[in-house]
Amino acid sequence: MKTSRVQLVTLLCALVVTMPTLAGCGLVSSSGTFHDARLPDGAQPLDGAKLVVTSKSFTEGVLLGKITATYLAAAGAEVKDLTGAPGSASSRQAQLNGDADVLWEYTGTGWVNYHNQTETITDPTELWQRVHDLEQRDHNLEWLPPANFNDTYAFGASTPNAERLRVRSLSDVAALPVPDRTFCVDDEFFSRSDGFIPMLLKYGIPYNDPNGVPSGNVTRMDAGVVYTATAKGAPCNFGMIYTTDGRVKNLNLVVLDDDKKFFLPYSGTAVVRGAVIDRHPSIRPLLGTISDHLTDELMQDLNGRVDIDGEDPADVAYDWLKSEKLIE
Repeated sequence: MKTSRVQLVTLLCALVVTMPTLAGCGLVSSSGTFHDARLPDGAQPLDGAKLVVTSKSFTEGVLLGKITATYLAAAGAEVKDLTGAPGSASSRQAQLNGDADVLWEYTGTGWVNYHNQTETITDPTELWQRVHDLEQRDHNLEWLPPANFNDTYAFGASTPNAERLRVRSLSDVAALPVPDRTFCVDDEFFSRSDGFIPMLLKYGIPYNDPNGVPSGNVTRMDAGVVYTATAKGAPCNFGMIYTTDGRVKNLNLVVLDDDKKFFLPYSGTAVVRGAVIDRHPSIRPLLGTISDHLTDELMQDLNGRVDIDGEDPADVAYDWLKSEKLIE
């Protein structure tokens, strides 16, 4: 999911660079910068370590990179910040080449995009373990235990629509009368082999079927516009969203439960080169501390501070770490 999502966001932002909707695109420009800090107890478990932290270029990736760079530097490491690498392929390749040491990834991306697996594994822990083992075997990359957030596909509804239609899950949507089953999706999600059409089949409401979801019930539009259309409830009751996007909270959208477990988990996971973590094993508990604090709701808040409020990712990362008393 993430590879195609980054490409889509990059293209969309390039097309609307002069428009006021730019804040929602996740363009950031703080690569190479993060704030100095120290651990509260003054410990320096990474004293002498030289680490390169990279990230993908969309907002969440950059934020995770800034949090990591700030925290590892506070623990005594000399950190080079290469966050915001254009496209997901360049950050991944930098790590494979040994030019970068730490990168936040997603279990679904590792499974589908990097290892071309087609089996749907709905249990997040099992998926992480499978990806962990493949990456360790093939690339000597250590996928640390995942954080408590899952940036996957979902469907959302405005709060008034969710209450009016009495829906909390996709099975509830499937039980609605046909005229109420209206959807907004982007072209990429519509055409994915693990996207919209197979999802409808999973829930027993096949696409282009008069008793399922007629083609006229589906509006295809740019990904960024789906959120506002869903919030307005027109032209659709339900829109495709990402679960940690800042607009979910900002627009007061209700995330519908994927109760039949169709969507693959995309658990956020810190990935470290094996040779590096062998030299500096204290990276494990340090990044474990970060992972333990991250949730869907928190990522919505942090992403929103960048994409909606226009704050710098380095500032957001520093402020959050300080608010959690992880640095001073």
